[in-house]
Amino acid sequence: MIVPASPVRAGPAGRPRPAGIARQTRDAALMKIDPIHQFNIEPLFTLGHIGNQTIAFTNSSLYMLIAVAIISLLMLASGSQLVPGRLQSVAEISYEFVASTIRSTAGSEGMKFFPLIFSLFMFICVSNLIGIIPYTFTISSHLIVTAALALLVFFTVLIYGVAKNGVKFFSIFVPHGVPGYILPLVMFIEILSFFLRPVSHSVRLFANMLAGHIALKVFAGFVAMLGFSLGALGWVGGVLPLALTVALYALEILVAFLQAYVFAILTCIYLNDAIHPGH
Repeated sequence: MIVPASPVRAGPAGRPRPAGIARQTRDAALMKIDPIHQFNIEPLFTLGHIGNQTIAFTNSSLYMLIAVAIISLLMLASGSQLVPGRLQSVAEISYEFVASTIRSTAGSEGMKFFPLIFSLFMFICVSNLIGIIPYTFTISSHLIVTAALALLVFFTVLIYGVAKNGVKFFSIFVPHGVPGYILPLVMFIEILSFFLRPVSHSVRLFANMLAGHIALKVFAGFVAMLGFSLGALGWVGGVLPLALTVALYALEILVAFLQAYVFAILTCIYLNDAIHPGH
């Protein structure tokens, strides 16, 4: 197929310049509105090599360190004054929130896992909130991160449950009161659901953060596309997508906290099986 050449006109110093330069600029700007681009893991610098594999410090690693630094500063700088300040109030509320969640789901014996659950909750919550800020990176939008956290919980439950209860731990696969003729089927379902816990535990967090950020970028992109395509009229028409973007942004802030809470409370429920098998 023969494509006709674009008309050209003389530019500065007599050099030819495409007549559609404005259209090309607009198209380039529209191509930048990519909802997936925000999830790219980019290497910042190289740490070394293992064989042919490059070990790099990435933007994901950077934001993990930022989340840990913020949590550490919050805990260390909060102080222990009789009349708490703002930072101390946030730290105390976070502590009591996680502690009450553990007591209500795993009992007082579950408090031995408080450091683990508190660390998971704060890390996920802070990293999610950081990811809401424009031009930052959302750690939990990658399945490899959420799967690592879910597997940490899974193996903690499995190892502690076997170490504490021995063979009795496996009674969680045999519900009480099930008739013998359907017991094998029920046991198969219970075993399958147990080993699928890391999948549901990780995918829930990953999918919610991924879908929410894509929706934000798409609606924000509508505003830019209308403006580039229709000019002043487009910017006026972009008021509705802009309002929806603001509403979605507020919803994403709630989801960022809610997903951290869901991850933490599911961890407590799973640990309760290891502490009190068969209950």
